[in-house]
Amino acid sequence: MLSHLLIKNYALIEHLEMDPDTALNTITGETGAGKSIMLGAIGLLMGNRADTKALYNPDEKCVIEGFFKVSGYLIENLFEEADLDYDSTCMVRREISPSGKSRAFVNDTPVTLDILRRVTSHLMDIHSQHDSVLLGSNEYQLEIVDTYAQNDALLRQYRTDYRTYRLKQEAYEQLLTETATMKKEFDYNSFLYEELHKLELQTDEQELLEQELTILENAEDIKERLQLSSDYLDNAEQSVVVYLKNVVNNLNYVTRLTDRFSQLRDRAQSALIELRDLANEINTEEDNIETSDARVEVIRERLNLIYQLQTKHAVKTIAELLDIQADLEKKVSKILNSDAELALAKAENEAAFQQLMTSADALSASRREASPEIEERVGSLLADLGMPNASLKINMETGKPTYTGVDTVSFLFSANKGIKNQQLKNVASGGEFSRLMMAIKYILASKRSLPTIIFDEIDTGVSGEIAIKMGNMMRDMAHSHQIIAITHLHQIAAQGKAHYFVYKDNSGNRTVSRVKKLTFNERVQEIAQMIGGNNPSASVLKNAKELLSQKASS
Repeated sequence: MLSHLLIKNYALIEHLEMDPDTALNTITGETGAGKSIMLGAIGLLMGNRADTKALYNPDEKCVIEGFFKVSGYLIENLFEEADLDYDSTCMVRREISPSGKSRAFVNDTPVTLDILRRVTSHLMDIHSQHDSVLLGSNEYQLEIVDTYAQNDALLRQYRTDYRTYRLKQEAYEQLLTETATMKKEFDYNSFLYEELHKLELQTDEQELLEQELTILENAEDIKERLQLSSDYLDNAEQSVVVYLKNVVNNLNYVTRLTDRFSQLRDRAQSALIELRDLANEINTEEDNIETSDARVEVIRERLNLIYQLQTKHAVKTIAELLDIQADLEKKVSKILNSDAELALAKAENEAAFQQLMTSADALSASRREASPEIEERVGSLLADLGMPNASLKINMETGKPTYTGVDTVSFLFSANKGIKNQQLKNVASGGEFSRLMMAIKYILASKRSLPTIIFDEIDTGVSGEIAIKMGNMMRDMAHSHQIIAITHLHQIAAQGKAHYFVYKDNSGNRTVSRVKKLTFNERVQEIAQMIGGNNPSASVLKNAKELLSQKASS
């Protein structure tokens, strides 16, 4: 439950701190005094959007901080899933910088707004006037049934199965689409693949063939040039080798006279050996050069096929052609094996659907079981709230699976005897909505281990004895929950164990909203003013005192 609330630099609030009581807290004040501002600040802790326009001083940071006592509420796993430190006191903080940057913290650990919402949704439930509008929506009505039926575990299982089914369904449908497309292209892809496959292309083949073709086309000229090169090097009559042999002989002679010329002789001898070896290799290459018109024709045809395929597929290398061949092989193979793959995907999809429907049936059964009990309890509470002839009927229809199940829930309502129940949004007035919402919140409170419940003027449209009964219901709920009720009704304000008064302070240069916890005598004065205006009579003051005394003794 909320043990401490700090609001700094938010809207008309410069600095506000309060320590709510563990039971029923009532908050009163004139319209526009700042009650809704407090609720907006708490909404930021719930993960609502932040706006720099809400800064009291646009040059300073806005800070909203709440301390919650959470021991005994079995939410440790929530902190573990979010990788957060758990402590018996949970601190939630929201900061808004003047630049508009928003930051959120749980136990001093920075968190995303999504994690902030997950955490605080287990700490607080805020009923605003907007919820009365929501009550008319089928989605919200379904949430009410699930909350009362305590379907959290069934919903988690169903949603897990729903996500699995959707993945299997999407995979199967995608495979169907891909297969249909590939089947249309199968003949063409198969032709392209066979055209490439039968050539048995090799990665370096093109370069080797182009080199061989160049040699064959210039064979005579090459042989002639090699022959001349060989003659220059090693002709018996006159050549480089003959002259070099004479050099070696001369250097041998002088070396015998002195070792000074031995290095020159050795170098000349090595050069002679190298040139003879070069001459032999040139002769070998010359002998290997052949002229073959048939081979030229074979190579030209092969290269022409390669060039045509490269042009056809808009590539420049055999490596790229081989990549295309591999891709075509996959496509062709996939079609050839598509029946088996489709059968497997279909079977997995059907199995996921069957599992989904098993979970959906269990969820639907729980909802149907809870619905009559909700109808009975709400009807009884509405009678206590001055609507003895009101009735609520919960209609359930089954349809296609969605994220929330296969059920569509409709609350059908009638406030008067003999009048047919109709869609709630079409027949309920403001006061009836308020009483119905109060009854629903009352029965849900016993089904949720929720520390704090905040009511924002849930008493709209009611007064008198009904307001007293609503106050009694809130006080009853406060035995197991911390209740914070913003109200304009003295009957409800008097029920609070703690009473806070919100007011505007105009003593400075700028209006500021402030809140103070009222003493008993201050409560008497405030409730008397709520009953009889700014100058309550002695009898009204006595009435207010009696209301507070009755609450204290009950």
